[in-house]
Amino acid sequence: MAEFRLPKNSRPQKGARHNSELGMKSPRRFEIYRWSPDSDDPPKIDELYVDLATCGPMVLDAIIKIKDEIDSSLTFRRSCREGICGSCAMNINGVNTLACTQPLDDLGDVVRLYPLPHMPVIKDLVPDLSHFFEQHRSIEPWLKAPEIVSNTERLQSPEDREKLDGSYECILCACCSTSCPSYWWNSDRYLGPANLLQAYRWIADSRDEETGSRLESLNDSFSLYRCHTIMNCTNACPKGLNPGKAIGEIKSMIAKNES
Repeated sequence: MAEFRLPKNSRPQKGARHNSELGMKSPRRFEIYRWSPDSDDPPKIDELYVDLATCGPMVLDAIIKIKDEIDSSLTFRRSCREGICGSCAMNINGVNTLACTQPLDDLGDVVRLYPLPHMPVIKDLVPDLSHFFEQHRSIEPWLKAPEIVSNTERLQSPEDREKLDGSYECILCACCSTSCPSYWWNSDRYLGPANLLQAYRWIADSRDEETGSRLESLNDSFSLYRCHTIMNCTNACPKGLNPGKAIGEIKSMIAKNES
């Protein structure tokens, strides 16, 4: 049986233990992935305790408390704290989600924090999403239509507007794409669930007049068809969206055009 292992310098080692739970009213143990490009050391898993009695209810509250009071060197992304920007996406207890919307009460006695899987790591919990956003740019995520002489807006019926529900809400946090095995192995060519959901948002928009060219650009064996409908993406989406369904709709539209 084949065995796959990370290179020795990529296997996480036991890191520092920063504090003790003694004296805490409601201690919770955290295990946090740490890696710095400024060091030749392999990644480490640091252990520390947070008193939830003096902490907010979400994982992000605990991370901020850790940085403010325990270890100021901890690096992570955050912005809105409302599940809108997607900045604080990470792997929490084995699930890709947003730290700002993940309640601590829903987790076990140990909270394990890692960066999003299969992404290069910039530092600690910060993944490098450069390639992900280059792919997003490649789908041309804007309205494509001939210039309109008048100053009136391009109108849309309520029925056509409803077709965009479930796609425009995507915040590009990359939780779905980084939970997809096909994207892990083929991210150089496969666009992944998030970007295909975004592509569908413009394909489904009745105001866009380049539906044919958009479908044609996706019709190759890798950009679209590396999806095998295992639905990890839908299970991982912190916004409750269904990228798998959108990908199926794109495949169906291409099949109809070819028939």
